[in-house]
Amino acid sequence: MAELESRPEAGEHPETEHHQDPLEDSDGTTDLFRALGKQIKLLRERAGLTQRELGERLRYGEDLISSVERGRRVPQPELLEAADQALDAGGLLAGVTDDVVKAKTRARVRHPAWFRDYARIEAEAVELNFFSTLTVPGLLQTEDYARLTFSLRQPLLPEEVIEQRVAARLARQELLTRWPSPIVTAVLDESVLLRRIGGREVQLAQLRHLHHLGQLRSTSIQVLPLSCEDYAGHDGPFVLLTPKGKNPVAYLEVQGVSRLVTDQDQVRIMAARYGGIRGQALTPRESLALIEKMLRER
Repeated sequence: MAELESRPEAGEHPETEHHQDPLEDSDGTTDLFRALGKQIKLLRERAGLTQRELGERLRYGEDLISSVERGRRVPQPELLEAADQALDAGGLLAGVTDDVVKAKTRARVRHPAWFRDYARIEAEAVELNFFSTLTVPGLLQTEDYARLTFSLRQPLLPEEVIEQRVAARLARQELLTRWPSPIVTAVLDESVLLRRIGGREVQLAQLRHLHHLGQLRSTSIQVLPLSCEDYAGHDGPFVLLTPKGKNPVAYLEVQGVSRLVTDQDQVRIMAARYGGIRGQALTPRESLALIEKMLRER
């Protein structure tokens, strides 16, 4: 896998993300998801249900129903089949589940070119480990938090690119709840939780989302407190991934420059650092208690 490590040629900078990247959705997947969302909304309104009421019937959150109706989150086949029955759609929704599965596969290529190697490895990983010092890792972000991170980038991204990348990021998050799910651990610097990206409401929703994810059997979230005196994370954030049947790799991203590290000596060093960082962090139980405390105080 050594060929995956970024090596720019003379005069080229393939590691750097540019706002001129072509639109990632050239196959109509976004249009399909938007059309399905509109159909669900029309059927829901015909049935006289609010988004909250439909969510309660389907055992999904109101936010998820809203995102699906707006075409911003991929409607899962299970949701479509359940909604078809609850809304008496007569197979209108259940009949397109195969098309949605195919579209989800195509949607994975909507990431910018510089990110696609990472996205491909992430999708087949059996273990993912995040250390974050600046923002919540993309895999753990809410929709609004993700949109803010893209909207604030300089140079500015076009609105259509922002929406496509938000949708692609949300689609990646399906691996957290699939079966079998990968083992996911994340160590977040406490400053990440304190920084009010997007304002109070966005921050609160993100904290609630992290608290929910931290209770999944396959996901462990730890907070590295600001009071830590022997801080082992001074070299900055990184990700460790272990693809099924392959050697682990590491991923670095800073100031729009990304690098996929495949040299096993370097990966082992970063894995050792991650072990030291986890050892300094609060336990998962203590970390959830801290997040609960932050929610109460805000």
